[in-house]
Amino acid sequence: MSSDGVVRVLHVDDDREFAEVAATHLERADEGLDLVTEFSARDGLARLRSSAVDCVVSDHDMPGMDGLEFLKAVREEFGDLPFVLFTGKGNEEIASDAISAGVTEYLQKDVGTDQYTVLANRIRRAVGENRAKSALQ
Repeated sequence: MSSDGVVRVLHVDDDREFAEVAATHLERADEGLDLVTEFSARDGLARLRSSAVDCVVSDHDMPGMDGLEFLKAVREEFGDLPFVLFTGKGNEEIASDAISAGVTEYLQKDVGTDQYTVLANRIRRAVGENRAKSALQ
C-alpha cells in the first residue's frame, strides 16, 4: 500500500474480456485499487519482478502455468505477498491444494457485480494484514 493509500493489484487471467470487466468492477468497488492486468502466469511473474505490487489476484484455469503453479512460483520468489485465487472452475480439491500452497484467499467467480465488492474487501484485508505483519518484524 503506497503512502497515498492506493493498493497496487496484479490481476492475472487468460480471458481478456473477463479481465477487462473485472478491472472495471473492482476499481468501481474500491477506488483505491490500482489494477494492472497480465494474461498469463509467466507474464505475471515478469510484472512482479519489475513492478511494486501489493497483492496478486489470479485465475486458476490458465494454459501453460495454472493458478496453483503460479501461486507456488510467487511463494518461492516473493514470500508472503498476498495472493487471491479467483477462479471460475473451483472445487474442493483445488481449494485444498491452494490452501496447502499458502494462498491468502480463495474466491469463486460468480455472476453479478457483488462478487467484486467481496473481492475488493478481501484484497484490502489481505494487504492490511500483510502490512501489519511486516511492521511488527
